[in-house]
Amino acid sequence: MSTATVVGGGPAGLIAAEVLARAGVTVTIYDRMPSVPRKFLLAGHGGMNITHSEDREPFLARYGLSAERLAPMLDAFTSSELRAWCADLGEPTFVGSSGRVFPQSFRATPLVRAWLGRLGELGVTLERRTRWTGWADDGALRFEGLDGAVASDVVVFALGGASWPRLGSDGGWIGPFVDRGITVAPLRAANVGARVAWSETFATRFEGVPLKNVGLSVAGSRTARGDAMVTRTGIEGGPVYALGAAIRDALDGEDPCVLEVDLRPAVPAEQLVERLRRRRPKESAATWLRRALGLDPVALGLLREAGALPTDPVAMAALVKAVPVEVAEAMPIERAISSAGGIAWSEVDESLMLRALSGTFVAGEMLDWEAPTGGYLLQASFSTGVVAARGALAWLSR
Repeated sequence: MSTATVVGGGPAGLIAAEVLARAGVTVTIYDRMPSVPRKFLLAGHGGMNITHSEDREPFLARYGLSAERLAPMLDAFTSSELRAWCADLGEPTFVGSSGRVFPQSFRATPLVRAWLGRLGELGVTLERRTRWTGWADDGALRFEGLDGAVASDVVVFALGGASWPRLGSDGGWIGPFVDRGITVAPLRAANVGARVAWSETFATRFEGVPLKNVGLSVAGSRTARGDAMVTRTGIEGGPVYALGAAIRDALDGEDPCVLEVDLRPAVPAEQLVERLRRRRPKESAATWLRRALGLDPVALGLLREAGALPTDPVAMAALVKAVPVEVAEAMPIERAISSAGGIAWSEVDESLMLRALSGTFVAGEMLDWEAPTGGYLLQASFSTGVVAARGALAWLSR
C-alpha cells in the first residue's frame, strides 16, 4: 500500500490527507502544535467565513497577479463543492447578505470535530508536537520530537505562511527549502492594518470608532469599499486589507504612501458641491458638513487631520472625496491575517509538485499568492490542497 506524509495540519494539509486517504493511501499528518487546525479554529470565533458566492470572474479577480495560476485549482475544487463538503460533514452553509458563505452554526468547532472524526475513520494518523526541520541525506524528513527520519512514497507540504505565528505558521520552513535551491519570495504581511501617525487628540477620541461605508484607494488602485476601523496607531478593516498589495508597493516606492479616504463614495463630487453651496451665514464648518453631507464626528475628525478645512464648496467636496491619510508602514506580520510571498510558481508544475523534488507537493499559503478576507483565503487553501493530493495520486499511479 502506498504511503503519504502530510506536513502541516491546517485546512490545506487536512483536505490533502482526506483526498489521499479516500484513495486508499496510508496517510500520516505531522504538525508542531498540540491541536489542529489552530488558525482555522481561531478564524471561526468571529463567524466562520469559509468561502464566497461570487461568480467566477469577479471571484478570480480577488487573487490579483496569481489569478491565472490559481484559476484551474479553484475550478478543480469550487466554492460549490466546498459547500457540499461542509454539508456532508453535517455542517450546511448559508450565503450572507454580503455574499460570504458561513456554516449554519456560524462556528468552526463543529466542522473541525466532524472533520477530524472522518479522518480518523479513514485511518489517517495525526502526529502532534512534531516540528519539521528539514531533509536527511537520503531525502527522508526530519522532525523535532521524533527519533529517526520519516520516509514515504509522497509528501505534501502545507506549512502555511508566517501570520499568527503563535498558532503554528511561523515561516520556519523557508530555510530548508532555500537550502535546496528552491526560490521563495519573502513573506510579507497581507490582510493587515496600516500604521498612521494620528494626532493625540484624534487617536484618543476616535480609537475603536468605525469609518462607516467609506471608499479607500492608494496610488491609483481600485477603490475598496466598506467599514474601516480607527485604532490608536492606525487603520484596520476589510477595505484596508483589500488594498494590502497596493499599500506595500507604495511603501516600497520613493514617495510617501498616501491612502485616500472617500467619505461619501456613493455620491458624485458634483452633487456634494451643490449641497455644500447651501451653507448658511455664520454656520460653523462642523455644522455645515453635518447638515449638508451627514458627516459624523469621526469623519469630521478625519477631515481635520488633513489640515485646515477649506471654505470653498468645490475644494471641500474634493477633500471629502479623497481625504489624504499618510501610511507610515504596514502593521507587523505577527498581526496579519495572512501573508504574501512564498514558494515561486515557477518552482511547481500544474499539479503543485516541486520540479526539483519529484513526489513532493506543496499547498496553501506556502505558495506565492494572496487574497483578501471574505472566504477567498480558505477557498484557495482548500483548492490547492485538493490539487496537490490529486497530483500526488497521479504521481503514485505512474
